[in-house]
Amino acid sequence: QVQLVESGGGLVQPGGSLRLSCAASGSISSISVMAWYRQAPGKQRELVARITSGGTTNYADFVKDRFTISRDNAKKMVYLQMAGLKPEDTAVYYCNAVGKIFVKNFDSWGQGTQVTVSS
Repeated sequence: QVQLVESGGGLVQPGGSLRLSCAASGSISSISVMAWYRQAPGKQRELVARITSGGTTNYADFVKDRFTISRDNAKKMVYLQMAGLKPEDTAVYYCNAVGKIFVKNFDSWGQGTQVTVSS
């Protein structure tokens, strides 16, 4: 079983910055992709950014040049550095990891961390 725990959310003023962290634990053999999603009230969950084990990144258009995803493979952690935050970035941010426990695939989610951008 894989557990993902997010941290770093909170209240920030427009234009401010936050750094989210996500730690994966469990009997993990490998993690191929780690990603951040977000879900605002009344909206569907959407991909924010993803990063492969080799460091290839992809970003949603709405966060390009403002957010940076990174990961530490040895620590099984993924980070999301957010800058230039806007009120429309307000959402619950979820960590996602896809990988293997021996030969079995897993696709796990964290509980989410609230990010609120407001003056």
